[in-house]
Amino acid sequence: MRTLGYSLFFYYLLLPISGFSQDNVDFKVTTVAELFGVPWGMTFISDAELMVSERDGTLSIINIKTTEITPLSGLPEDIHFQGQGGLLDVATPPHFEKAAWIYFSYSKNVNGLGATTLARAKLDELALTDWQDLLVSQSRTRSGAHFAGRIAFDHQGHVFMSIGDRGMRENGQNLKTHAGSIIRLALDGSIPADNPFVNDKAVLPEIWSYGHRNPQGLFFNPATQQLWSNEHGPRGGDEINLIHKGLNYGWPVISYGKEYGSPLAVGEGTHRKGMEQPLKVYTPSIAPSSLMQYSGAAFPAWTGQLFSGALKLQHLNKISLDDARQVIDESRMLVSLNEPIRHVIEGPDGLIYLSTDSGQILKLSPNPDKKSQ
Repeated sequence: MRTLGYSLFFYYLLLPISGFSQDNVDFKVTTVAELFGVPWGMTFISDAELMVSERDGTLSIINIKTTEITPLSGLPEDIHFQGQGGLLDVATPPHFEKAAWIYFSYSKNVNGLGATTLARAKLDELALTDWQDLLVSQSRTRSGAHFAGRIAFDHQGHVFMSIGDRGMRENGQNLKTHAGSIIRLALDGSIPADNPFVNDKAVLPEIWSYGHRNPQGLFFNPATQQLWSNEHGPRGGDEINLIHKGLNYGWPVISYGKEYGSPLAVGEGTHRKGMEQPLKVYTPSIAPSSLMQYSGAAFPAWTGQLFSGALKLQHLNKISLDDARQVIDESRMLVSLNEPIRHVIEGPDGLIYLSTDSGQILKLSPNPDKKSQ
């Protein structure tokens, strides 16, 4: 396997950073790799191979056993690098095989304007082939804000993608734009016949839910058939939501956040009939960047609990749920690392993998030595 030149320098790695304990669970954090960009998305393409997308337009495969990094080619040339935009998520559908499609989100340059885009391609040796844009979203603007772009799959042949309001609040309630929504497509990019607005000509048929600000976390749990999301609030008011077909999540009419530079609340309040309430609100903001519900065997005490990266408050956020899937507790893990955590996923080995905005790929694994801090 061909590796990047800097891999020889960095990969004395796979050494534990330190031991930790949370809720009587002892674990250690190991550095798997260090990259130069912001690792926005991660997905396993085999038990040992982790594909990582960096916002600066770099795509690579990390062998988690040898720590070798292999760069890949074949990305489109029209990625829009501005603000929060760039190459965003990378994800593989259930039962993925290497010959199958890999899904990407990115901000596409459309005549100088940025548009959150869902695409797919195949991997042939060290290059992407057969690149297809499945959805180039509406509301193409010069703004570098609120692209969102997190991808999730159900087990019935559908792909979901979150799209931020693009910094224009009114988009959250505008069903003639994709901005401020979560969309749902078939894996080939076609529109499912059971999408909620497919027969309403006044609404874009790809929309699954709306009233979102900047949802950077999206996770589908196949065991419960539930779609979870989290999103950035304006100043306070970050949210975790259970996403349901055709529902309105309120932004910007209702919010728990405040105006920037002002004590005034955003919108008309926190409740309105016909608009959904979040399951969890963060005040002050943690800046949630991803979402995962744990189901592995490595940490049985954490089964069913939610994990989110936190960019602003720099920690791994753990949410405990009761049997009715109501939030009962919040824990803030890895605070001592002082790292903005961008993405969190569960590996095929049941371990938890994180990426940080400083370029680190970290692994959480059980610590039988129990030397915790």
